[in-house]
Amino acid sequence: MKDKRPLQVFTTMIVIMLTCVAVLSVLLLPAMARAAAPDGLHVVGNQIEDGSNHVIVPHGVDRMGTEYQCTKTASNAPTSFDGPVDQASVSAMLSWGVTIVRVPLNEDCWLGINGFPANGRTAAQYQQDIVNWVNLLNQNNLIVILDLHWNNSGTNQATGQEPMPDLDHSPAFWTSVANTFRGNSSVIFDLYNEPYTSSWACWLNGSTSASASPCTDVGFAVAGMQTLINTVRATGATNIIMLGGLAYSNNLSGWLANKPTDPQNNLVASVHIYNFNTCANSSCWDSQIAPVAAQVPVLAGEIGENDCASGFISTLMSWFDQHNIGYLAWTWTNYDCSQTPALISDYSGTPTNYGAGFKSHLLSLAGTPTPTPTQGTTPTPTPGTTPTPTPGTTPTATSTPSGGACSVHYAVQNQWPGGFTANVTVNNTSSSGINGWTLKFTFPATQSVSQIWNATVSQSGEQVTVQNVSYNATIAAGSSATFGFNGSWSGSNPAPTVFTLNSATCSVV
Repeated sequence: MKDKRPLQVFTTMIVIMLTCVAVLSVLLLPAMARAAAPDGLHVVGNQIEDGSNHVIVPHGVDRMGTEYQCTKTASNAPTSFDGPVDQASVSAMLSWGVTIVRVPLNEDCWLGINGFPANGRTAAQYQQDIVNWVNLLNQNNLIVILDLHWNNSGTNQATGQEPMPDLDHSPAFWTSVANTFRGNSSVIFDLYNEPYTSSWACWLNGSTSASASPCTDVGFAVAGMQTLINTVRATGATNIIMLGGLAYSNNLSGWLANKPTDPQNNLVASVHIYNFNTCANSSCWDSQIAPVAAQVPVLAGEIGENDCASGFISTLMSWFDQHNIGYLAWTWTNYDCSQTPALISDYSGTPTNYGAGFKSHLLSLAGTPTPTPTQGTTPTPTPGTTPTPTPGTTPTATSTPSGGACSVHYAVQNQWPGGFTANVTVNNTSSSGINGWTLKFTFPATQSVSQIWNATVSQSGEQVTVQNVSYNATIAAGSSATFGFNGSWSGSNPAPTVFTLNSATCSVV
């Protein structure tokens, strides 16, 4: 029953107005603060750069929960997350000076196998939750790392950390994850959380059966790092790939000698360091990590200490800063820091004693300007749907290649009524390098490019001109450059048959 007394009616109206103002403040202020994460992330020598050739040395946090929450059967756990994943929780991270967030994944929940996700949820729901979380983080100028955290072989459920990725499901996992995020260069793929096989040969090459050489200490067939890199690249994904070493990613001693082959040359060494690890002092860091960091980028995917203090990580972060190495602290979760290295006591960002030291150090680095991206990140599309187009960039001038031999592979990766996603690989088959390139082709039907990544595009009628961006302008002899795009079609969607690279006609493969 409505109360019509004037004073109460007036009071009610005031309360409603104030509530509306509060709601609008929550919705609009974060929207105004949102920005796209640095895009075009790629490796140059021993550094990570963005698409504008700014060096990126990220500092951030691991946000645990997405590896285990989907396995819980309790009635209060029908979700993919342990704690809030809203704008307020992201704003709390930003207040610490965080620039990167690592999101652990569960193999079974992503693939929808072995009874996971639990509570009647589906793989599609889990995947969509991850896509939404990644997009929110990217919109707040945060780079995202996705790592395969929990897995298992055969019909065993993924309920914990295993020594290596399993050959049964891990390639399928990375095929799906790479296909989902290959258009988002602000996402980094961490192939496996913490390998702990004793063999670098197993780490690199895997095995074909349980306890087989070289993986004699692993009780299932192993997908080695080379296999998983090949799997990711087969999707057309050019994202940076992280590779943790042995001993739960604490040992990088054999990383360079066993570095896998990557056609994109986009590999980063990952190291995890806690106060209780074997490699937990500066002499070990000097001997094991510094030589790797001199040749390839190193990113500390996890750092922390189990004493609810920050003395150890303060020394570690100073060493990393001196060597231009980025790092992420475990973990942005409101647990007791004496039980697990928890940075916060609540999701508004109140630090624990351990977290206070980390927050203070990150804020002390805030005087170093963060590179401003020149082009927005392409949001990761909902699996199975059409991505949202984003503007292109200004075309880059090209130079004439030293040699004219080239080949092009054009492949439609996904197609739906009126739209499609294509991936194009440009191969330099000459004996000389190409410095600056322009690829031209003509669509055979009524087709057009609506969105492109790893290149810029212009189109006149059915004629398409694609040019390199700054970070892939050079194609060495025998190497290739890859770009992808979303397009529209009407009637039919045949592939182009003639491609020219810097005016030289290429073969089609």
